[in-house]
Amino acid sequence: MKMAVATGVVAAAGPRVWAAEGKGEVPLRQLGRTGEKVSCIGLGGSHIGKVEDEQESIRIIRAAIDRGLTFMDNSWDYNDGDGTSETRMGKALRDGYREKVFLMTKVDGRTKKAANQQLEESLRRLQTDHVDLWQLHEVIRMEDPDRAFAEGGAIEALKEAKQSGKCRFIGFTGHKDPAIHLRMLEMAAKHDFRFDTVQMPLNVMDAHFRSFQHQVLPKLVEQGIGVLGMKSMGSGVILKSKVVKPVECLHYALNLPTSVVITGIDSMKILDQAIEAAKTFKPMTREQVASLLARTAEAARDGEFELFKTSMEFDSTAQHPQWLGEKEG
Repeated sequence: MKMAVATGVVAAAGPRVWAAEGKGEVPLRQLGRTGEKVSCIGLGGSHIGKVEDEQESIRIIRAAIDRGLTFMDNSWDYNDGDGTSETRMGKALRDGYREKVFLMTKVDGRTKKAANQQLEESLRRLQTDHVDLWQLHEVIRMEDPDRAFAEGGAIEALKEAKQSGKCRFIGFTGHKDPAIHLRMLEMAAKHDFRFDTVQMPLNVMDAHFRSFQHQVLPKLVEQGIGVLGMKSMGSGVILKSKVVKPVECLHYALNLPTSVVITGIDSMKILDQAIEAAKTFKPMTREQVASLLARTAEAARDGEFELFKTSMEFDSTAQHPQWLGEKEG
């Protein structure tokens, strides 16, 4: 389904764009062409591993599910690769909760061998025989697409996992530069392969600087690939600009043709905030979008508040190159 694009910004184009439904507090949206429907807000796995008390983290996850969040984000490498996030989520998804969610995790390995090893660890931690979505994590180097699609590369592992039932859908993520995402999509087309989902930063600052929204989002919409928005607040850094509020950040990301906006939830208060954003969201007018972007333009100009693009602070695979399954250098 194609959507109107004006001045590089995907605009609110009518009810079909916002195909949302659901009897709970959180509306559901279509996940690209997968046939699946997921909550428009997703629970970020990284933050749940940072909650001081494990039992509290489990309580947060279950409360989120009970209130209508169905999309669960995670990654093999979260929290310095210690498995905390996946292990906690696995415990939370016992007692019938696994059947209520769309479970996603990510893999760092760029080789088939490394990716398979990490998948097995993820399944063990998550206490499940399959994930609904398995994504190649941190595609942040221009050579990552070539490595992934090379003979013996990670894409072979992802395809075999889908064929064997260990995952239902395949995607990739990245936060560094839209050019790298475009390269990944080009490599997929070259190999006659289509991703089910793509995850990327979508926020009020991205619209002005090295923009995934302008450069990548229209291509995903055109191809019917599920759009997973992340870093709506840049792990809180965007809020330090003092020009935008949390709910405004979430509403902006929800106003784009996102299937789900993944946000970090590390307390019941933040869970309430996320639920409230989902419940109160209404498609923004062009005037509302323009006003918000005008307010954020100056702060966004040099990427100061999008450190995931302009620094290595969020590049976990750069800090731990061994996770890629290749020798450093």
